[in-house]
Amino acid sequence: MAGRRAEARKVIDDLAERSKRKYVSPYFIAGIYAALGERDHAFAWLEKAYQDRHPFMTLIGVEPVFDSLHSDPRFADLVRRVGLPS
Repeated sequence: MAGRRAEARKVIDDLAERSKRKYVSPYFIAGIYAALGERDHAFAWLEKAYQDRHPFMTLIGVEPVFDSLHSDPRFADLVRRVGLPS
């Protein structure tokens, strides 16, 4: 979101490498992809966070980094499955 796309990509690469050795939060990876405007990747990682029952999933409706996803039908579906009011 700050226009530092190359740095964001490096963070994603580092997190992917780290995830081979230990747990890395898919919620935070989803946030990076959402900030980059890569909706499909963001939703894929949000789905993983949902499957992992990540506790921050309860914040997806108010987390500003995910604002750009609100208009996508996948977001409404995810909010419903998490059990949040729409």
